[in-house]
Amino acid sequence: MPGNQALGNEAPDGEAPGNDALGMGRAVRLDRPRELARVITLIENGAPELRAVIADLATRRPIRARVIGLTGAPGVGKSTSTGMLIRALRARGQTVGVLAIDPSSPFSGGALLGDRIRMQEHATDPGVYIRSMASRGHLGGLAWATPQAIRVLDAAGHDVILVETVGVGQAEVDVARLADTTVVLLAPGMGDGIQAAKAGILEVADVFVVNKADREGAQSTVRDLRAMTGMVHSDWRPPIVPTVAVKGEGSAELVAALDDHAAYLEASGQLTVRRLARAKDEIEAIALAAVRDRFSRLTGGARVDALAARLVAAEIDPYGAADELIAEISTD
Repeated sequence: MPGNQALGNEAPDGEAPGNDALGMGRAVRLDRPRELARVITLIENGAPELRAVIADLATRRPIRARVIGLTGAPGVGKSTSTGMLIRALRARGQTVGVLAIDPSSPFSGGALLGDRIRMQEHATDPGVYIRSMASRGHLGGLAWATPQAIRVLDAAGHDVILVETVGVGQAEVDVARLADTTVVLLAPGMGDGIQAAKAGILEVADVFVVNKADREGAQSTVRDLRAMTGMVHSDWRPPIVPTVAVKGEGSAELVAALDDHAAYLEASGQLTVRRLARAKDEIEAIALAAVRDRFSRLTGGARVDALAARLVAAEIDPYGAADELIAEISTD
């Protein structure tokens, strides 16, 4: 059973996990928290040994876990809602992995751990693994290493993976490319909550949650959302679930809405479509990161300076200079 098993447990074949890639892969599949943390740290740091670990995990079987993204503006109660959802899923006997994307520390570059602190009630649950990840300046509310971290948590056997985004506002839509189901949270009294939805979040929501529904203005927020979702021309119309996450109210309705969307994805074939798109994005992101690394090595020398001098002297055009640089990258 996935969970926070002791690091000293033996592998089923009697082999110790070891420090090599295959050993780390075995430890991940046994859901050993320290090894999970270690491998995710390798991912965040782009360590060379990461390639062999991910190759071991990714080629054993397709991803099975349900990936649910939770997004919304700061202050709507994303972390509290994530905690409520963890409790509901655990009550059904499902194991849960959580990737809580936090803002980066301006000093260390690490996650500020605010989300993890608010989920401490689940820290001792062997069926829950929570990891804070630093956004490190990555736009869209996610960390760049999130897709590989999802692979690691899936390999560890978690039934559901919750991805809670930073909370950057209207541009926070990347999670929709990553999750099977995207939950957008709003709250009454947030001022521009509906305007944020109109600006782009509406298009990515599979389920709307109006949290803090015991506050004045909650019904007005629900009505506004219903009016907007009424204009959606799709086989799936996002349901609107009022909740009071701090009290656990609305958790059953939220889980039911998530189950309905999961059933829709399976029946319509959209689950395959979304996971193919996610795999494409993952491949492209890794390839672009490799190109940027090669480019940075070139820019670290005198090559770009020389091309810039030729451009200023009108000896070359900018496209030609870029072509020369690309040619050098491809043969690097």
